[in-house]
Amino acid sequence: MDDMAATRHCWKCGVEYKLTGSPGRSETCHRCSSDLKVCLNCISFDARVAQQCRDRRADPVAEKHLANYCEYFEFLRREFIPPVEDVSREAKARETLKQLLGN
Repeated sequence: MDDMAATRHCWKCGVEYKLTGSPGRSETCHRCSSDLKVCLNCISFDARVAQQCRDRRADPVAEKHLANYCEYFEFLRREFIPPVEDVSREAKARETLKQLLGN
């Protein structure tokens, strides 16, 4: 990854967080209003490990996209990659039906 592309940004829309320090628990993205102090923006977040956190000192957090009180939060610098939209089974079935019926 190119260091020039590595930024601290909103996990949802990608707007760059340019303030110094880390966001507070009540701080939200000025573009999409998503919480910023969330697991999805933390350097310790890893979907492949237990509780999806590499920091064993941290308390488990159920909602990774919502603000939390974790004292080990460190804002991750990375290149923004838009999150994959989670398409439900129902939405997939409706789309398949539309294609079959020609609507």
